[in-house]
Amino acid sequence: MQILIQLRWIAVLGQVATISVVHFGFGISLPLEYMLGVLGCLVAFNITSHLRIRIRREITNAEIFVALLIDVAMLTTQLYLSGGASNPFVFLYLLQVILAAVLLESWTTWTMVGITAACFAGLAMFGQPLALPLAHDQGLASPYLQGMLICFGLNAALLVSFITRISKNLRARDNRLADLRQRAAEEEHIVRMGLLASGAAHELGTPLATLAVILGDWGHMKAFTSDPELRQELDEMQAQVLRCKSIVSGILLSAGEARGEAPVETTVRNFLDDLVVEWRTTRPANTLLYDNRFGQDMRIVSDSALKQMICNVLDNALEASPRWVRIDATRDGQDLIIDVTDDGPGFPTEMLDRLGKPYQSSKGRPGSGLGLFLVVNVARTLGGSVAARNRPQGGAVVTLTLPLAAVALETEEDVDGD
Repeated sequence: MQILIQLRWIAVLGQVATISVVHFGFGISLPLEYMLGVLGCLVAFNITSHLRIRIRREITNAEIFVALLIDVAMLTTQLYLSGGASNPFVFLYLLQVILAAVLLESWTTWTMVGITAACFAGLAMFGQPLALPLAHDQGLASPYLQGMLICFGLNAALLVSFITRISKNLRARDNRLADLRQRAAEEEHIVRMGLLASGAAHELGTPLATLAVILGDWGHMKAFTSDPELRQELDEMQAQVLRCKSIVSGILLSAGEARGEAPVETTVRNFLDDLVVEWRTTRPANTLLYDNRFGQDMRIVSDSALKQMICNVLDNALEASPRWVRIDATRDGQDLIIDVTDDGPGFPTEMLDRLGKPYQSSKGRPGSGLGLFLVVNVARTLGGSVAARNRPQGGAVVTLTLPLAAVALETEEDVDGD
């Protein structure tokens, strides 16, 4: 409908120019008061159509059909007043038929063909020809041939413009549908992974509990209590078992959910500070540099999925660069920007092109590549994005962009930092 409105404005300007040239330039008498009245009706209808789509965006086939019928009626009236079927602009009927073929359903398209043919026949029967020199030996000096040339150019230009616009809209729709199908497939993949993770977590609960009991019994045995080195290793084993149990509990809490089921009220600074402290205590990271330049703090709601998303990126960076990892937090308008930088080998070019696709990894292990896949999908669910690039001096940077509105406790109200 928007395209029809644009074409109709072009038609109004074209008719004003044509009537002026024919009447005042060629000296051919035209019933100006009636033709300008028809133009006024066309302008009023176009304004009404514009207001209609501003009130409600959905347009039905019947509405487009009625709009094209009114265009045909206006064109027929103007042709009747300016020579009938002998008017060279009678071929503008073809434009109406082509528009109907592109925009309307099959039965309304054929109805439009019949209506335009009937209008053409009616003009031939009842129209009064204008006194135009039709001799072809005058070449382009003949007003009739000049009119046909202008009509041809107008038809061609409008058709190219219209078909190009429609083709662009169709390509955009196809791309959007392809993205939706891809997203649906990825979300189905995540659901399957969540089910598998939940099942694995239940299965791991029993052996982890058994290990915890055995390690507790070992802690009272003389062989371990009398040997400080063995006691230290036993304590480390118990800590790792507790960590495994905590991970399993987290999986059972949020498996299959884009956001966890245990949201916690906090602030951006506290959330990131606590996350970094927890990550440092549970990973064998020699060096983690942390720079929080978020600015004025604000209250948010955090959950396990949000925390795990950032931890996944840090884990990948640590695996690629065991000696140096850096995390920077900044604010860009209404977005939280988190940059995770490492000093590793960087991403292969083909991975940068397919970032976030499942099983895209340079590690060469079965099942690898799921970390970034989950990170991208969680960020997308929150309305954010994930980008990656290689640094010229080596290593890579993964940038998480998260809209604060998606996690804010109070979207507009910030609080002072502690």
